[in-house]
Amino acid sequence: MRTTYNPVTPADAVALVTDAAGVVGAAIALALARQGWRLALHYQGKSEPAALSALLRECQAAGAQAVAIRCALTDEAEIGTLLPRIAAALGNVTCIVNNASHIESDSPATFSAAGLARHMQDNLAAPVLLAQALHAAMCKIDGAQGVVINLLDQKLFNPQPDFLSYTLSKAALHSATTLLAQAFAPQLRVVGIAPALVAAGTPATGLALQPTDPATLEDIAATVCFVAASSAITGSTLLVDGGQNLYPYPRDKATTHGQPGRLSHPH
Repeated sequence: MRTTYNPVTPADAVALVTDAAGVVGAAIALALARQGWRLALHYQGKSEPAALSALLRECQAAGAQAVAIRCALTDEAEIGTLLPRIAAALGNVTCIVNNASHIESDSPATFSAAGLARHMQDNLAAPVLLAQALHAAMCKIDGAQGVVINLLDQKLFNPQPDFLSYTLSKAALHSATTLLAQAFAPQLRVVGIAPALVAAGTPATGLALQPTDPATLEDIAATVCFVAASSAITGSTLLVDGGQNLYPYPRDKATTHGQPGRLSHPH
């Protein structure tokens, strides 16, 4: 008898958003909360960030059940305990949004193996391990289907050599999105979302990714919600950049004159 796989719906589903305190993660989490998802809001540091505490209250005010949960994404053993810990608090996870990203500025001239390894651990290995864990969990529930949504970057489709190690790690995650969708079907859908992002901050204070024109936080969050509910989408990547990838740009926007840059699009 052919098994019928049921798509994820907010009414009975739990979503994990990694690095939920970040600008992009917070927008995604709040959008999911407003659609009725129960939420695990992930953070990595030793203590819960103030921004995450505020987000937790916002999600709860929107009517969602939400908890903050810590996990070091550099620790494979700790990653292995994450989904069971969430299940004990909220129920079985059925959606993972791999939003957390490590980003440091380097170039072909300053590249190092150690720098690449750090990017690969956070931006590739951790998302793959989480997808592996979610697939194993879905296989234990007859007819269950989960979804993993990987946050990529439109620069993969409009490449520049800036932020080399970061770009290589996201390119690997892009390939993994297809490979995992093939390997883990039908119990798991795996989808990429590639927004227009810019690195903000300085090496001293730490770099973080945030949307740049013509993409907005609302665009990214709405696309995540759409993909999470769309059972026919898997193995593909949706670009959320207003067509920015169609206009070649020789340098990363964050390195243009030391400030986030913007593209001029013809009308």
